[in-house]
Amino acid sequence: MMPDVILSQMSVPESESLSGDLSRRDCLTSAAAAALGYTLAAGPVRAAAIKTGTDGLSAGTAKVQVPGAEMPVYYAKPLDAAKPPVILVAMEVFGLHEHIKDVTRRVAKLGALAVAPDYYFRFGDLTKIAQPAQLMPLVNGKPDHELFSDLDATADWAKSQGGDTDRLGIIGFCRGGRTVWLYATHNSDLKAGVAFYGSLMDPPSIAMPKNAFELATEVKAPVLGLYGAEDSGITPDQVEAMKERLESAGKTTKFKIYPGAGHGFFADYRQSFRADAAQDAWMTMQAWFKTYNVLN
Repeated sequence: MMPDVILSQMSVPESESLSGDLSRRDCLTSAAAAALGYTLAAGPVRAAAIKTGTDGLSAGTAKVQVPGAEMPVYYAKPLDAAKPPVILVAMEVFGLHEHIKDVTRRVAKLGALAVAPDYYFRFGDLTKIAQPAQLMPLVNGKPDHELFSDLDATADWAKSQGGDTDRLGIIGFCRGGRTVWLYATHNSDLKAGVAFYGSLMDPPSIAMPKNAFELATEVKAPVLGLYGAEDSGITPDQVEAMKERLESAGKTTKFKIYPGAGHGFFADYRQSFRADAAQDAWMTMQAWFKTYNVLN
């Protein structure tokens, strides 16, 4: 089950202007959101964002050695678990902020050593960037080959901490969902992946030369795709095309498209959150990982 929602008691001044359908009382001020560790570039932060505690967990930050640097990661694992499975958490473009850390704790409460690497760290702290126009050129410059190397290093670090990388999984959200699809083409040791509204048909660039659709025939692990029917950027037609391409190549895959849900339907800190779709997606994710022996 997803954790209970804890409502923040912080108020929002009447002078605060908000976009979308949320009222001023439903959202935190930018200062309050930043103080709680949320990203600024994603827009207004819902006061009802889910908060998962660390009871029963060991959780915190660490540094992972990558070529020429040390990469920050956030991890969480059960206190009493012996050799827990490892699940990598691939973040959105907004940096390693509180929502991704909270999801990491939720995954740990399922019995895994969950690790969210801050693989954009070479560009600075992206959670402090308030304007998408400043953010996107940075994240779009992240080379896929470097991304794979960072994820491999994270998995190796998790193994050194007692994690069982023979039961390696990955989940990702938005750009992190794209990461799931691509990492499944790279790491033959991956047991399963779950992509939450990961982009499929990005235009090519020097940093990201091929998209998930082009690489579909190279996917090596079972991947579950969770998408919103109202996602204007990743349309149901794109999802269906990806499904057909994977199935025609004999790949193990499953897709769920949620009616009434758009992009970011799992992001409980954003206006795009849809509780019913998020709850079903969370349960479907668990079943997928259990089917492929990532989770017990």
